[in-house]
Amino acid sequence: MKKLVMLIVATSLTGTIFAGGLVTNTNQSALFTRLQSRNASTTMDASYYNPAGMTMFNDGFFASVSNQTIGQTRRITSNYKYLSGEPQPFQPFYKTFKGSVSAPLFPSVYAGYKMGKFAVSIGLAPVGGGGGATYEKGLPSFEMMIADLVPKLKVANIPTTMYSGDIFFEGTSVYFGYHANAAYKINDVISVSAGIRFVTAKNTYAGYIRDISINPNYPAFGAAYNGSMVLANTFFTSGNATLNGLNVGATTFAGIFGTAITGGTLPTALITDVITDPDQLAAVQTIIGAAGQNPAGMNIGTAQAVLNAAAPQWEAGAIAMGNNAAATADTEVDVEQTGTGITPIFGVNLNISDKLNVAVKYEMKTSLDLITKVYDNKDAGLFIDGDTTIADMPALLAAGFEYKVNEKLMLTGSMNLYFDNKVDYDGSNDRNVNMIEKNFTEWGFGAEYALSDKLRASVGWLGTFTGVNDNYNSDQRYSANTNTFGAGIGYRISPMIDLNIGGSYTTYAIADKLYNRIPVAAAVPVMETYDKSTWIIGIGADFFFGK
Repeated sequence: MKKLVMLIVATSLTGTIFAGGLVTNTNQSALFTRLQSRNASTTMDASYYNPAGMTMFNDGFFASVSNQTIGQTRRITSNYKYLSGEPQPFQPFYKTFKGSVSAPLFPSVYAGYKMGKFAVSIGLAPVGGGGGATYEKGLPSFEMMIADLVPKLKVANIPTTMYSGDIFFEGTSVYFGYHANAAYKINDVISVSAGIRFVTAKNTYAGYIRDISINPNYPAFGAAYNGSMVLANTFFTSGNATLNGLNVGATTFAGIFGTAITGGTLPTALITDVITDPDQLAAVQTIIGAAGQNPAGMNIGTAQAVLNAAAPQWEAGAIAMGNNAAATADTEVDVEQTGTGITPIFGVNLNISDKLNVAVKYEMKTSLDLITKVYDNKDAGLFIDGDTTIADMPALLAAGFEYKVNEKLMLTGSMNLYFDNKVDYDGSNDRNVNMIEKNFTEWGFGAEYALSDKLRASVGWLGTFTGVNDNYNSDQRYSANTNTFGAGIGYRISPMIDLNIGGSYTTYAIADKLYNRIPVAAAVPVMETYDKSTWIIGIGADFFFGK
């Protein structure tokens, strides 16, 4: 069961759990939460969304601080027939695994200064990951490794119908981005910007598989193995010792009989004519009986043939039992992966009229190599201390507009295109797994209406359209189309302070995957479905100290 903790790098933890692409977060302000479209921002969160738009600010210092509290529920079902669980009435068997993702703190902080035609800003935000996921009962791929014991032992003629285990997995992931931008206003219409983001990535994995138990009905390995639940490691250790003993005994007595034959004794001589010691005689009779033969009246030629035939089988069985004993021992994982990368950023803002503003931003690909650190040798046989994993973030083309219909109503739209087909999502230089059919796209629209001079209300929608194929999707990570609906209010406390409060809820299209699993000789078809939902509550304040 060393492979039970299949923490494939870039699991669902290391990717985004919020707005954005496969591994990129774009929900970077409380204002985004309530509008779902900020790519043409001309307020404080422009430091992230539209750096070139900062030239439209009044001269002076500005800052923005916000936090989002985020929760996500994941539901994965599998119909693998060897999984334990309660059959559903009038439905095919399936088992559901639930995971919860929590990010109580998801901060975004920006600050800058505008003077004349120039504007500069700095900021930090979780550009990837940002949460922690907990699976109290593991995942299908974890439990399947235990469930496979049932058919494997059946093939070995060891009747087993049940299994159990204590499985737990928890992980965290956060990619913090620290950016700096500079913008210049070329004329009344065109502004440009250039910037850079320094990304620090950290993933942690912690979990265990303990107390794997089965109910073998095989008293040959001990009277306790009568169909009751026992620790699998204990059973396999006992089986390893028993089969090793039989193999050694068979090899030893086959040699004794062979020496007797070459020494002049006829092969037709009875066992009792060669073995006279009562203890040895009882031992060889037991071994022959274990080989399925009756030792009564057996001659040494037949006995030697029986033992020579049984010994290799017992040796192979002992090796298998030893491997199973090691595989069902308690295992733990305590691993951390860290790395850094650089993202160049370029932008253009077009202030076409007093009513219409259009912006375009391009973020280049972020190359990220994560270095693995294993603590206290807790790697479950999956991780190698010092190993390197590719975790690149794709280039992003973002465009948007803001249109002021009148003094009260503002409409906004955004589009994001993630160049996923240029990223190696299998995480290794040694493999080339095709996981992307087309680039991931994102479309957002929002509307804000001024209820009074101080109070504004808004609604927004964001739709994502994934481009992954079945090679990408698994119970550890998957991507599906989404619909997000947001709403909230903005309140101007003073000319210097603006408050934003918003909330959003995301629904995901159910993804599924049909594949074959081969626990023994025959393939078993497995259907898995993946579903999740996400909610966000954001609150933030914008500050302006200027003219």
